[in-house]
Amino acid sequence: MNVTPAQVYILGGGFAGLYTALQLDRFPWKRSLKPQITLIDKNDRFLFTPFLYEFVTQEFQQWEIAPPYLKLLVGTDIQFCRGTVEQVDLNNRQVRLQAGQVLTYDRLVLAVGRETSLDIIPGAASYALPFRTLADADRLKAKLRSLEASEQSIIRVAIAGGGPSGVELAGKLADRLQERGQIHLIERGATLLKSFTTFSQKTAHQVLAAHRVRVDLETNIQSIGYDSITLENQGQVKTVAVDLVLWTAGTGVNSSLRHLDCRQNPQGQLLTRPTLQLVDYPEVFALGDLANICDYRGKPIPATAQSAYQQASCAAYNLRASLTKRSLRHFHYLHLGEMLTLGINTAIVSSLGFINLKGYIGHISRQLVYLLLRMPTLRHRIQVGKHWLFRFFHIWLSGNRSKRRVSKNRWQSASYADQESRKTVDNNSVNQHK
Repeated sequence: MNVTPAQVYILGGGFAGLYTALQLDRFPWKRSLKPQITLIDKNDRFLFTPFLYEFVTQEFQQWEIAPPYLKLLVGTDIQFCRGTVEQVDLNNRQVRLQAGQVLTYDRLVLAVGRETSLDIIPGAASYALPFRTLADADRLKAKLRSLEASEQSIIRVAIAGGGPSGVELAGKLADRLQERGQIHLIERGATLLKSFTTFSQKTAHQVLAAHRVRVDLETNIQSIGYDSITLENQGQVKTVAVDLVLWTAGTGVNSSLRHLDCRQNPQGQLLTRPTLQLVDYPEVFALGDLANICDYRGKPIPATAQSAYQQASCAAYNLRASLTKRSLRHFHYLHLGEMLTLGINTAIVSSLGFINLKGYIGHISRQLVYLLLRMPTLRHRIQVGKHWLFRFFHIWLSGNRSKRRVSKNRWQSASYADQESRKTVDNNSVNQHK
């Protein structure tokens, strides 16, 4: 007798969505109980967002940070559907896609994330570039190439938001633009990296200062124009000329979930149980920054890749438990630390309260942690790891060749100087003898 498998639809292929699908597929299922898992995303590629900054500085290539879903899902039973969600009907357990498909689910995972909100500041939607997706990074790279090809001696960049995205972007752009870059980081709060450790905050300030990045705290953006940005600080208003404005400051509710018929907090985040299920709809799980998920103290957990990764593991377990009539687990967030890139070949790693690394060793540690523990599949880790090793040894060998050439030239110069010195001594001796 054929049994129709339960239909599990996962909306959103970011860290939370993709890792939930992969973990759920890896469980040892009885053939009759394994559900059909379908991952739905509007893009055809997964984006490893922590390395999006390296894509801007051309340290990484697109295939390394944005592998296609179909490639990542090879060898699994997960189906991939490229589509944009138009509506979610919680009462009838249906998802409608823009293409017209109507999907009926037994279990649903909402992991579409939030959207960049550009409508809160006059002119932002027209003149500011968001930095959240691969398309955003491509637009930024095109704009930078245009500015770099121009004859202007200074390229003026304003970055809205002093959180991790703004700080990382400031460091990378300062390294890319070098002497031509005039980077201005604007934060409305009293400090950069508000939720980070003192070590990370202090190090970030030091590195940005060394990169000549101007940081304005407690500063509000009043409006953005074609070639200017108007700021307000302590009642003083000024307009600053800019060539490029980047927006990392705020996000809003995803348009496909804006009118979802379930309980939400004042910020539009979905209210969940400790098991990550929606309060009123236990067959629906909500993950990532679209959900109001708190730690054991009731404090909202950070919207980071490590948070999404941990939620995915819990959600996959609870999806399986709900389909096999087992007890569900409560989600417990474990803060493992924080990592930030602050420029080319420099980063911060702060973990467990006593591991604090910065500079090149921080850069290497950050890359290894992401490669070994966070990249989505073993096959992709191996491919990227091989490429990294090849690139490292190529750079190392090239550096050694350059050093050998320099040493040889120095030796030849030294030998010539030594010969000339001996000639001078011999001539002096002859003259003295005469």
